[in-house]
Amino acid sequence: MPQEFDVVCLGGGVAGEALAGELEGSGLSLAVVERELVGGECPYWGCVPSKTLLRSGETLEEAGRARSLAASRVDWDVDFPKVSKRVLWMARDLDDSRPAVALIKTGARLVRGAGKMIDLRTIEVGGDQLVARKAVVIANGGTAAIPPIDGLDKVKYWTNRQAAVPRELPTRLVVLGGGAVGVELAQAFARLGSKVTIVEAGPRFLGLEEPEAGAALLPHLKADGIDVFVGDPCVAVESHGDDVVVHMKSGAVVAGARLLVATGRRPNFEAWKPAGLAQTDKGWLKVDPQTLEARDAIYGAGDITGIGGFTHLAYYHGQIVGRRLKGQDARADHTAVPRVTYTDPEVASVGWPEQAARERGVDVVVAATDPGEAARGYISDFHGGTLKLIGDRTRGTLVGATLVTPRAGEILGELILAVKLGTPLGALADVIHPYPAFNRVLGAALNELAAKVTRS
Repeated sequence: MPQEFDVVCLGGGVAGEALAGELEGSGLSLAVVERELVGGECPYWGCVPSKTLLRSGETLEEAGRARSLAASRVDWDVDFPKVSKRVLWMARDLDDSRPAVALIKTGARLVRGAGKMIDLRTIEVGGDQLVARKAVVIANGGTAAIPPIDGLDKVKYWTNRQAAVPRELPTRLVVLGGGAVGVELAQAFARLGSKVTIVEAGPRFLGLEEPEAGAALLPHLKADGIDVFVGDPCVAVESHGDDVVVHMKSGAVVAGARLLVATGRRPNFEAWKPAGLAQTDKGWLKVDPQTLEARDAIYGAGDITGIGGFTHLAYYHGQIVGRRLKGQDARADHTAVPRVTYTDPEVASVGWPEQAARERGVDVVVAATDPGEAARGYISDFHGGTLKLIGDRTRGTLVGATLVTPRAGEILGELILAVKLGTPLGALADVIHPYPAFNRVLGAALNELAAKVTRS
């Protein structure tokens, strides 16, 4: 017999967890269908383990900096089993018992198995059918996109899942893809002792960010011994003994003991496409960006919408959908979704890059500086970063910001708020920043931007 619930959620990742929390005590019954681990990609194969891996490499780099700043001699031996054990511990040892209990405590019913949407109200899991009286929420995310490269299907390779929770330290690692995932993992392994090569098919790496971001980060990657090929796509892959050999369009060849494919994500559309729901041009679930509705009584939340592949955005979406299901007129605002790449230095941004702002008809004003030239840069022995602020001359507001600096993710906070609220540049320029904090670099740049608007 079909089992009825007010709401059925396909996917028990961050969006599903946030939805369950929002519906707790509402009187609405909820079933959450999860085929793998409660919590989704982030805590087990994504954000948490990868940043833990990066932190291990960062501590070694800091030890090395002590030779310049504080010590005449510093030596260490990398204990990779220790690193691996801690990363796995941070990834909950791939055990979702506690998150599952937390989900159930909200009053939700956890249904384990691969769900399939057989009609607009019914999710089938194994031999069971879960029928939604009020709404279906699709929050089943994405998976690593594997490009159609000749020979790739004949070699063993890593995706983020193997690289973020590694059991071995490869002597040589080749990374296909220069996006956030690729550069983070590349730097982590390089600092732990791997010889790393990044191969990016596009004209620049970190292609979703301002060109200045990749340009500022590149010298830091090279200082870690990472070779970077840009604008030279991989056209073929083959095994040669214990190595994986990568052939590039230019004729260049690079070999590694391991190959990491980090060329983006694709939607898990197989679970809901049979129901006839509309997709974007890249295959994601097409939703109204404010209501998150794919159609009446069907919502999308998190990565599956294609709006952004961020844990914080998935959580936000789960909250918005939950509030709408409770009868509130909650609407998602994607004006100021923050992005952070946790390399050293960090790359953080919010709002529109300069070119995107111009394409939207904004009368752009720009201010830029190097945080490494501020007092805190010299104190920390940090050199070679960037801060770029994009203003709207007509409205007199901030519409975008990009930083490459230590603590960029934390500095970004006030800029997120400024972009979201449309705070006047004059008010932003009047903010007092503590000396000599990293965020003090914002003061001069905001003053410059405000002055350009005033002069106009």
